[in-house]
Amino acid sequence: MLERSAPSSPFVADMSMRIERHADAYGESITEFLAQPHGLRRRATEQPLLDLFTRHTEAVVATYDPPGIRRAGDSLVFGHIYAPALHRPAGPDPQAVPVNQLLAALIAAEVEFRGPLRLSRTQNRLLAEAYERLGRPLVQAGLPGHAALAYRRAGSLYRIDEDTDAEDRCGLALAQARRQAQPQAWRRLGGLVPDLVCGYGYRPFRMLWFVVFQLLVFTGAVALRAEQPVAVTVYQVLMNYLNPLGIGDTDHLRVGGRAVFVTEAYTGAVTMSVFFALLVRRWFRL
Repeated sequence: MLERSAPSSPFVADMSMRIERHADAYGESITEFLAQPHGLRRRATEQPLLDLFTRHTEAVVATYDPPGIRRAGDSLVFGHIYAPALHRPAGPDPQAVPVNQLLAALIAAEVEFRGPLRLSRTQNRLLAEAYERLGRPLVQAGLPGHAALAYRRAGSLYRIDEDTDAEDRCGLALAQARRQAQPQAWRRLGGLVPDLVCGYGYRPFRMLWFVVFQLLVFTGAVALRAEQPVAVTVYQVLMNYLNPLGIGDTDHLRVGGRAVFVTEAYTGAVTMSVFFALLVRRWFRL
């Protein structure tokens, strides 16, 4: 759990005030961005805001020269800044956490991540959890680009901690945030397909439902072009998906029936190749 205590030294209190001032200044730009009409904002990109965020963060990091701060190995310097943003009741309301608090927590996490103090393994874990928990409220607040930054940092810290499940969880959340941050609607819609099919590669077993859907489609298509019992059609479709049928096995089909089987064979080869590639990656963490 993140620390809820007050600043432990005058230096930390001073740095906290600097972080909050920069968060307030940056929050004015965010407020202007969020105040745009929904349609106009969806066509905009957060990259200029992220560039400004980097400048605000670097201004704080440049002054972050801790004079021998004493801290426990299981605590974070700016835990008191993360607490108001993270310890809130969960809910769909994006106003549950004020945007300025989210921005202050994100800047504080960046300062702690990029600062001169070496983080212990426990501190890496705590900071990773802080970044990950900032992601969802940032998306809810209409800032998926900032959420992508938080998830990317969390994934890298989980990798250091050798927690592959948490790293994959953040990788999936990162891909979803990047899709939502796309200004073009057709790209957001196109990016939804790999998410539903295989979770951007992080959920390969979802592809089995996609395989079932393909088999149902091809069974219906073949049934319309064949004069034979349904059981035989189902058997042929199941076999052709993995092992293409020969010419003699398709003599009973009307015009266009063989084209359906050919299309199914190529579709099955591609789908199963992708499925096993993603499965091997997940099992062996390539």
